[in-house]
Amino acid sequence: MSQDRNIAQPRPDASFSADDIRHRMTEGEAQKAAEKLHELKDQEEKQQAIIAEFHKPSERTPEQLMAMVEKLVREAADRGQSEVQVYRFPNALCSDGGRRINNSDAEWVATLEGRPKFAYDFWNDRLKPLGFHLKAQVLDYPNGKPGDIGFFLTWKA
Repeated sequence: MSQDRNIAQPRPDASFSADDIRHRMTEGEAQKAAEKLHELKDQEEKQQAIIAEFHKPSERTPEQLMAMVEKLVREAADRGQSEVQVYRFPNALCSDGGRRINNSDAEWVATLEGRPKFAYDFWNDRLKPLGFHLKAQVLDYPNGKPGDIGFFLTWKA
């Protein structure tokens, strides 16, 4: 007895070949790269908008800022803390990208631009005479480089 096996033979199809699959994969990778580039451009545009905003003068009066700082400090003190973060900004607002702050260089203040410079001056003129100290530190390290910078108001004994 012979059994007839009707095994379907592959039909040559122009849209299915190793070359076609490689081409399809290349197109997919190119599309992913284009999408990633578009995301990076969007992110860069947003970053530039933020930086431009940080270069504008503050819309709050010194009295309003003082009231905000006083509230933050009192709430932190009530929690038993002796410091509170009062400001966060992109490292691009330091002329050296935050490297002097990261290295605790005494001249870090000279690198500040825009509102961070205003914030430092506000501390120096209004809060330092009241006994408060200002500490600047890098808050994160994207890709191993200094990222956002934070200003911390301290009142340690």
